[in-house]
Amino acid sequence: MNRETMLKWAQRTKEKLEKKMLFAARQAECVPFIPYSTENGKWKEIEIDWWTNGFWGATMWQMQQMTGNPAFREAAVRGEEMMDDALKNFETLHHDVGFMWLIQSGVRYALEKNEDSRKRTLLCANLLAGRFNPNGFIRAWNGDAIGWAIIDCMMNLPLLYWASRETGDPRYRLIAMRHADTTIKHFVRPDGSCNHIVMFDPETGEFIHNPGGQGYESGSSWTRGQAWALYGFALSYRMTGKKEYLDTAVKVADYFIASSQNNWLTPCDFRAPAEPVILDNAAGAIAACGLMEIADHLGAARQQPYFDAACNLLQAMDEHCADWTENTPAILQKCTVAYHDQPGIHISMIYADYFFIEAVNRLLGSKMLFWGPDLAQ
Repeated sequence: MNRETMLKWAQRTKEKLEKKMLFAARQAECVPFIPYSTENGKWKEIEIDWWTNGFWGATMWQMQQMTGNPAFREAAVRGEEMMDDALKNFETLHHDVGFMWLIQSGVRYALEKNEDSRKRTLLCANLLAGRFNPNGFIRAWNGDAIGWAIIDCMMNLPLLYWASRETGDPRYRLIAMRHADTTIKHFVRPDGSCNHIVMFDPETGEFIHNPGGQGYESGSSWTRGQAWALYGFALSYRMTGKKEYLDTAVKVADYFIASSQNNWLTPCDFRAPAEPVILDNAAGAIAACGLMEIADHLGAARQQPYFDAACNLLQAMDEHCADWTENTPAILQKCTVAYHDQPGIHISMIYADYFFIEAVNRLLGSKMLFWGPDLAQ
């Protein structure tokens, strides 16, 4: 893929994004909740402790970085402050606090040195570290799922890496690396496909089972999980220099690319039946960012296929699944929560738009990594 051609695409897309996301921000000002999905062309309400809520503020900060428009900063700050209600009821929070605070509060602290944002981010790092089981994994959810871990957590580990850099305490980083090592052993299969969920004995750490989770079935290949893995391991490599993490990211990426080359529209599960066709553009957008991250760490002789694949995913989404009108405040359509979740099939989801925008910003040359906002780029 010609990089000059993709830069021109990104510049055209930037113009569409500013117009679209200003509309989305105006729509968000009219509701007393943080945007997640849409219904009948309007933002749909979700509870304040929902795991995706950090992506709204992060999206607004991405747009502020892209355009310099202060309206996006105002929307980001409003969303961040609204989420203090979730911190007041911290017992309902889970491993996704990285998604919820690093990429908005951590970003604001990096940009503005706002002390409240630092405190929010560090508090959440402590909450995440407190979920670590000494057998080597971070507990995903609350309730009875004491020994459950999920592939998504690879993308929450950057919060722990950030906390180690911020405080000088290696414990956060060591917890993150132990979890990443366990994920390599029990989640990533030899062919590069991944489990979504692994159940461990919480007393011994023994592997018990790998339920199908949000994919088609146990042993299938839920694409958003594949995307979390390839991006998450690439970020763990960036933040630790451990080559095994980059090798794992490449293995998962090679599987993702080989499974996507038909039309570059990402299904919900690579191993689901051909019919019905269920897409998940959130998975495609996450993977595009992860593939560009991988390309950044490979030499010139190896990086091109990963950059090309990211561009193919982005262009396919733009051509077939993007809504640039003001009929809805969301961009990407046909995102899917889970293969067997009928109400959640082919909806819009704020984090799909976030990763699409992050990818465009990368193409435009942005050097600020929201998953490590304190790092010099």
